[in-house]
Amino acid sequence: MIPDAETSSGADLSATEIDAMCATAHWCYARGWVPATSGNFSVRLDCGIWITPTGLDKGALTPNDLLEIDLDGRAIGGHGKPSAETGLHTVIYRARSEAGAILHVHSVWNTLFSSRSDPRGYLPLEGYELLKGLSGVTTHDHLEKVPIIENSQNYDILAIDLDDVLKTYPQAHGVLLSRHGLYTWGQSVAEARRHLEALEFLFEVEGRRLMSREPVVPDILE
Repeated sequence: MIPDAETSSGADLSATEIDAMCATAHWCYARGWVPATSGNFSVRLDCGIWITPTGLDKGALTPNDLLEIDLDGRAIGGHGKPSAETGLHTVIYRARSEAGAILHVHSVWNTLFSSRSDPRGYLPLEGYELLKGLSGVTTHDHLEKVPIIENSQNYDILAIDLDDVLKTYPQAHGVLLSRHGLYTWGQSVAEARRHLEALEFLFEVEGRRLMSREPVVPDILE
């Protein structure tokens, strides 16, 4: 059962986070980041994990549409069918104990960058002031390594790969799935949304820089 905001302060916080997740889903839809029912969103609360079910229009998401799941990805409440990517959320929650919300979107820029073949296995972002929008980052000199993993319809394998990169890149604020999209997270929905907006801005700026004949900063991708 979705927490009742009138029962206690804890329930009030839970309901606020769920409302914030729905509002974020609408915001992502308006920006074209979750086309054709793509993407998925979740929030972890003291009472459980709430996640969007498969095949749902994120522009019309309401709290009553959400599924409650456990850390094994099993649905234990709510309506609808769990997305095939539900297990990726639980991998992140186990690997990032501080995470209280996860956002997964399919923007044009993150899809383009995730398709790049780079022997380093990550997309480097460096020298941009907006990197300070990422939790714990205090300078534009920060090098953000956004790992890229191969996409797969075998979600057991994908979960293992995701767990591996989360361990390899403990400071990463997001992970790209090749030709698929971005996963990012935060301690709250607000922090996850800030990370999402910052990363998407940086993807677009870096993409436009690389398309320019005269880059304004050195090409850090070479």
